[in-house]
Amino acid sequence: MKIKSQRDFWSGLMFLVAGLAFAWGATEYSFGTSARPGPGYFPFGLGILLALLGGLVLFKALTLESEGGDPVGSIAWRPLLVIVAAVLVFGAALPRLGLACTLPLLILMSSLAGKQFRWRDVLLTSVVLTVGSWALFIVGLKLTIPLWPVYIAG
Repeated sequence: MKIKSQRDFWSGLMFLVAGLAFAWGATEYSFGTSARPGPGYFPFGLGILLALLGGLVLFKALTLESEGGDPVGSIAWRPLLVIVAAVLVFGAALPRLGLACTLPLLILMSSLAGKQFRWRDVLLTSVVLTVGSWALFIVGLKLTIPLWPVYIAG
């Protein structure tokens, strides 16, 4: 069997493995019913969908010819490390700084991963995503996520 697109092959394989891993991990939680889904219901469904998408991309990589084999380029280390660092900082800072401070920090750090940086875009995105996250998670879903830093809220 010949790989006709290296990019599609490796991305499809990654999606397939990640989807199966999430679906398998979700089996440790209660599924509930369709009317009252449990904590494992949604991650299992998303894991299966991700695995199906990966299988589709993998199938495409093995059947449809691409020009030059569509080789995988070098790994972009800087964006990868900046995004991973931003997510780690977000996870560590959220309980201490609250959503209103931590989400703009995540957006600012993540925007440094790209080659183009504009303060206007970062500020606009920060305001829209912070207000939207507050409305969805804190007001709508009533999750107990701190909104403000502990030294202000306490």
